[in-house]
Amino acid sequence: MTSHHPRRSPTTQTSPPEPKMALFHPKILLFRPQNLVPPPKVLLLTQNRPFSPQNQPPGMVFSINVGFSDLPNREGKRPEEKTYALFLGDTVLVDEEGPATVLTSVKKKVKNVGIFLKNEDEEEEEEEKDEAEDLLGRSSRAALLTERTRNELTAEEKRRAHQKELAAQLNEEARRRLTEQKGEQQIQKARKSNISYKNPALMPKEPHIREMKIYIDKKYETVIMPVFGIATPFHIATIKNISMSVEGDYTYLRINFYCPGSALGRNEGNIFPNPEATFVKEITYRASNMKTPGEQTVPALNLQNAFRIIKEVQKRYKTREAEEKEKEGIVKQDSLVINLNRSNPKLKDLYIRPNIAQKRMQGSLEAHVNGFRFTSVRGDKVDILYNNIKHAVFQPCDGEMIIVLHFHLKNAIMFGKKRHTDVQFYTEVGEITTDLGKHQHMHDRDDLYAEQMEREMRHKLKTAFKNFIEKVEALTKEELEFEVPFRELGFNGAPYRSTCLLQPTSSALVNCTEWPPFVVTLDEVELIHFERVQFHLKNFDMVIVYKDYSKKVTMINAIPVASLDPIKEWLNSCDLKYTEGVQSLNWTKIMKTIVDDPEGFFEQGGWSFLEPEGEGSDAEVGESESEMEDETFNPSEEDYEEEEEDSDEDYSSEAEESDYSKESLGSEEESGKDWDELEEEARK
Repeated sequence: MTSHHPRRSPTTQTSPPEPKMALFHPKILLFRPQNLVPPPKVLLLTQNRPFSPQNQPPGMVFSINVGFSDLPNREGKRPEEKTYALFLGDTVLVDEEGPATVLTSVKKKVKNVGIFLKNEDEEEEEEEKDEAEDLLGRSSRAALLTERTRNELTAEEKRRAHQKELAAQLNEEARRRLTEQKGEQQIQKARKSNISYKNPALMPKEPHIREMKIYIDKKYETVIMPVFGIATPFHIATIKNISMSVEGDYTYLRINFYCPGSALGRNEGNIFPNPEATFVKEITYRASNMKTPGEQTVPALNLQNAFRIIKEVQKRYKTREAEEKEKEGIVKQDSLVINLNRSNPKLKDLYIRPNIAQKRMQGSLEAHVNGFRFTSVRGDKVDILYNNIKHAVFQPCDGEMIIVLHFHLKNAIMFGKKRHTDVQFYTEVGEITTDLGKHQHMHDRDDLYAEQMEREMRHKLKTAFKNFIEKVEALTKEELEFEVPFRELGFNGAPYRSTCLLQPTSSALVNCTEWPPFVVTLDEVELIHFERVQFHLKNFDMVIVYKDYSKKVTMINAIPVASLDPIKEWLNSCDLKYTEGVQSLNWTKIMKTIVDDPEGFFEQGGWSFLEPEGEGSDAEVGESESEMEDETFNPSEEDYEEEEEDSDEDYSSEAEESDYSKESLGSEEESGKDWDELEEEARK
């Protein structure tokens, strides 16, 4: 036992050889049990008077520590593992009554409290490794990585190299194609001039005209109105709209005409042969609602009848114009040659889209000598010739609720009073709607039987459609070939209002299960541009630009970012040029600029404006190296000069921002004032 009193006397005792142990503390008392005898090398500082608990005030804390060294370890294999040291310690609190409380009664695992020391040789080796890494940095690893990537190009680098070749070919072919088309003058469609009467003799001799009333000639679709006392004819096509209102004792009829500067309908364009002539914009007529003495009817009755008849004639004229417009681009088809042989390939119980009538009807599709004929149960017939089919797509029922034969036509056909370029025939495989009120159970025999029947029906329908396709291909001597979409290459997108699964075929990108269908011929595509490609966005858009620059571009919205690389790989395998950007572009203005001045467009680099800045092999290598050496990159003076030149050419915003930040920091340091100066200025 030891004490902190100044009067101490050293005492030594001898005992058999044991591990070294030390019991000491300079300021507090230590308890030593009688059966624990210290070794001879330990010096004990004892107190003259014996230790008693009464001498220690309650609340005092004692720390007891025992250390052992050179303990043998029988399981050690290496020399440094054959011996180990051990140091134990506890802290106790003296209580007023009863035994002392041990404050360190917690579990201690070796991994938390153990200290493993290494030899000096091992420490020197590790220090040398650290110094070597500090000197070399990441350059050695980066060199190995660059050697590997230069010898073994990644998929992205291969795609970029191929896309670079496609970009040069694209601009050359587009320039040549536009040069050839330059000689061909575009034949503008002559708009039919609406003339009411070719000579004055054709004007009707009606009493309404002599009485200066409004008269409608339904035969010539003309409204004859009094203007300054003269009966003046206006064709119904010149009238934009009419309105009638009653105010007090008078009825007002307002007639608005088409004129330069007025809002025209879609695709109206410049419909005026002489736009510099004088035009009438509107005419308003007024008639009294009061019956004059001796008259059987009120004067306003003429305006009311004119309003009603003009509306009827206008509606009939617009309906006829719409039908003629639908028939404008229709190419006359050859007559279908009927094969009277009963062994013709035939599919029964099919639906047609778009519907012939308002209600969908079943029918049968039969292959003849030079085309298909669909006959509905009502007797309606739709003929599709083989030579008018651009794409014939067979959509199996794998993962779908319908099985489809889709025909994308070269020239539109007319049925149901409308023109159509996409016609498909389908049948339902399973229940599209499920009765939720029906009690369903996992082990219900009826449900299991229904699932088995659906699987058998799918297999049966798939076999029937495949047999039909094989017979048709044999009949046409493989001139008509059906394409099957590659479902594994499909991706989700929204070409219209809803999201659907778009699947590539060997020559097109299609979606046949949703209506309206989506079909894009790959041979007609000039390039693909990806918009809104950013790290923090989950979706991006795809813009399809056609070789016919007068054709409107096609947009597919809301494509998941995860589909970007597979789409790039597919486009690259199809030898289609693609680009990507962060912003959404105004494609209407871009295409108009290209069509107006194609030569100037290609002289300025053509489609290279869509490429990101610094695109090229040198830039790619620099980017990849900078990514690998981001932390330990120390540019030389030559590299720094090259970077400055590149930044000047490419208008690098990073350099401008860094220069601006440096200038702003310098100005702040020069003009900065301490608090004392600011307080003095505030006092003044």
